[in-house]
Amino acid sequence: MKKLSQNSHLVTIKGTRDGLVFIMDDQCEYVDLISELTEKLGASFEKFVDDSIVSVSVKMGNRTLTEQQRYEIAVIIGRRSNLLLKSIEVAPTAGDERIEQLLGDNVMIHRGTVRSGQVLQHEGNLLFLGDINPGGTVIVTGDLYVMGALRGLAHAGSAGNEQAVIAASHMFPTQLRIAGVISRPPDEWVKADVYMEFAYLDDGQMKIDKLSNLFKRKQSL
Repeated sequence: MKKLSQNSHLVTIKGTRDGLVFIMDDQCEYVDLISELTEKLGASFEKFVDDSIVSVSVKMGNRTLTEQQRYEIAVIIGRRSNLLLKSIEVAPTAGDERIEQLLGDNVMIHRGTVRSGQVLQHEGNLLFLGDINPGGTVIVTGDLYVMGALRGLAHAGSAGNEQAVIAASHMFPTQLRIAGVISRPPDEWVKADVYMEFAYLDDGQMKIDKLSNLFKRKQSL
């Protein structure tokens, strides 16, 4: 990876051993920040990185974000098919409490990678910070939230909970299961056109929606 130019001051991109870190100015207007992020990830960005998958961590400083703003940043980064969004770090807000409420008390945070042949099981909700590789399996009795690439098999609500969901930053599963419903992803999922999605059951059918609508769905149950 080549050294990135730091000509602009609102978005600073630094290369590390683990990938790229996007450091966002927390004092400017949000619209100006998004404009610069879009510009920096434009055509000129290609000269700085090759075609290999690069992990990206976004640091927002003291700026807080709405759900829609989180989604917008993820989409902009996701337009670069070789960029894998790992996290967006923001100042603690009441919104974080809403996430905790969705996950519930019985939540485990797991960091790492589930490789081919490995199986990770958990009773309750799981916040997984990492990638689930092809051939890897994660099974939970509650909800599954993957802050990384989901390329293997994911099974949520394994004890029969049909209200469970599976969410991922990059949704490339070989298979999804919610309760007793099994769904193989349609071909268009592998095109990586949309990021940060979640799968859920609606009248026994597996459906996909953007992550920004997850709170609305959970509140309606």
